[in-house]
Amino acid sequence: MAATFWLDGHWTDEAPRLTGPADHSFWQSSVVFDGARAFGGLAPDLGLHCARSVNSAKAMGLVPGLTGPEIERLAIEGIRRFPADAELYIKPMFYGAGGHLTVESVTTAFVLHIFEAPMPGPGGFSATLSPLRRPAPEMAPTDAKAACLYPNSDRATREANSRGFDHAVMRDPWDNIAEFAFSNIMLVKNGRVTTPVANGTFLAGLTRRRVLGLLNEAGIDAGEATVSVRDLQDADEIFSVGNYGKVVPCTRFEDREINAGPVFGVARERYFAFAATARVI
Repeated sequence: MAATFWLDGHWTDEAPRLTGPADHSFWQSSVVFDGARAFGGLAPDLGLHCARSVNSAKAMGLVPGLTGPEIERLAIEGIRRFPADAELYIKPMFYGAGGHLTVESVTTAFVLHIFEAPMPGPGGFSATLSPLRRPAPEMAPTDAKAACLYPNSDRATREANSRGFDHAVMRDPWDNIAEFAFSNIMLVKNGRVTTPVANGTFLAGLTRRRVLGLLNEAGIDAGEATVSVRDLQDADEIFSVGNYGKVVPCTRFEDREINAGPVFGVARERYFAFAATARVI
């Protein structure tokens, strides 16, 4: 996997060694990250992703030493180190170096990791309802894109895989649908698009927000609502929205086959038309 890293003012293509057992990030998980995409010289919403990494660091009690625009400028430098047609994942990270039990005792460090990661196609995936749930805001740092939240997503995905499904659908503590394990979820019923209302139990993503706006601009009614398991079972279309794959259809939920329908088609077409305006190379 071709990759490059920015650390302490320098670029390197060798993965740096960042932490040890005494570092707060290693034993207390004071790590946040964000994820943007670049493909074909385009980097949609790059600035928003960089700004969110700073906000996540502050939410975790870290003291970021770079601003969103500074990280964006570094990311563009890094993107230009790859071929123009490369498909990349851009991951700014803040973490607690040194320190003891409390996050106030750490020095906030930063690393930018950019690596090649092919974009998923629009072929679709299967999904199942997970027995695992998203935590309530008073149970975990859900207001940050914190690394400590992701092992639960991985557990849910592995459990779904063990039953023959590609992805997991997760609920919140109150039995409402929250999202897919690693991306937001949208469903279509009678032409209307619904995504679970942002209630603090999951990351209401930047791509989610972008797609909602693009659909409404296209004249399609799209918005937030409380979503039940029954709503998902009765949906005409289901698709995921997220940074990694952007807009991808769910073509089987549990034992029910679902078409990659016309609203999904509009969402994907509109998103990539928007992305074409975000040229960095």
